Amino acid sequence: MSTIFRHVVTAIFFSLFITLAVVGITFAAFPPDDWSYIVQKTLYDVPFIVYVVGTPITAGAVIGIMTAWYWRQRIQRVEKHLDEVAKGQKLSDDEEPFKELEKIRYHVGQIQEKIRLQTEHAQRLVTERAQEREKSLQEIVVQERNRLARELHDSVSQQLFAASMMMSAINEMNPPEDTSIRKQLQMVEKMIHQSQLEMRALLLHLRPVPLKGKSLQEGVKELLVELTQKVPMKIEWKAEAFTIDKGVEDQLFRILQESVSNTLRHAKASSLNVMLIERDEMIIMRVVDDGIGFDLEQVKTSSYGLENMRERAYQIGGTFKVVSLPDEGTRLEVKVPSYRKEGEQLD
Repeated sequence: MSTIFRHVVTAIFFSLFITLAVVGITFAAFPPDDWSYIVQKTLYDVPFIVYVVGTPITAGAVIGIMTAWYWRQRIQRVEKHLDEVAKGQKLSDDEEPFKELEKIRYHVGQIQEKIRLQTEHAQRLVTERAQEREKSLQEIVVQERNRLARELHDSVSQQLFAASMMMSAINEMNPPEDTSIRKQLQMVEKMIHQSQLEMRALLLHLRPVPLKGKSLQEGVKELLVELTQKVPMKIEWKAEAFTIDKGVEDQLFRILQESVSNTLRHAKASSLNVMLIERDEMIIMRVVDDGIGFDLEQVKTSSYGLENMRERAYQIGGTFKVVSLPDEGTRLEVKVPSYRKEGEQLD
């Protein structure tokens, strides 16, 4: 039930109740000799009983609409403040037009400040954990992962590349006359090509480009330059200069790696666009491909990769959003609040 309708109905019932109570008390104190006279009495050719009922209904409707409009303006103002808090935006600086809402605005501001402090605290904890992981990471684990990655690259990956070149040469230079066999060979070539992409995605997971000693922008550039050299895909990126905590950089970079890996394995995309910018004290990372897309409702409950990226974004106080439609590509966006210490300047 809408605010206006609820207030109108309430005011009408209240007006009717007051009117009937006053009429009842009047008639009880001064009972008429002939009740039929009241029913038959008219005023300007309109039965008097219509005035008795219609007047409170009209007055109640007018009062209800005015009261509903009054409260609706104030409720919408409160909703606006809460929406700004939910989106991580600053409360609007315009002066509060409704004096009775000043205390509510003040308390909403306090809640927003607490959320900001908690987000800063969460980011500091993530930074500390990232530093601890870097310090406590055992070299033997890194060496083993690198060994496995080298062996896969030197053996399986090279064999897939050789098989792909041979199939490509057969299909281009000496295609069989039989149409069905030619289609089967082309299908085999596509399968080998997809296997190469799967292998590169696996190597990306097994031996991720480390951020140690690099900024987030440097890591993004190194990752995408390497992919440009190895993957037949148009890759573009834009990474603006800004500074954030090490832990936030680490999580954003892992999200990017996971997203790129998913694109290589599943998207069948011909282009990939990565954007990393800072706007209105928000770090925005957007990854867009023109692949086959997917039905988000069917995938999100069973995709470990999406859930892992979402958890990483939440750990640093950010938001995670994926938009994808079949045959229309996929767009992933992460937004993280950027809180700089007082006096900190960009280089």
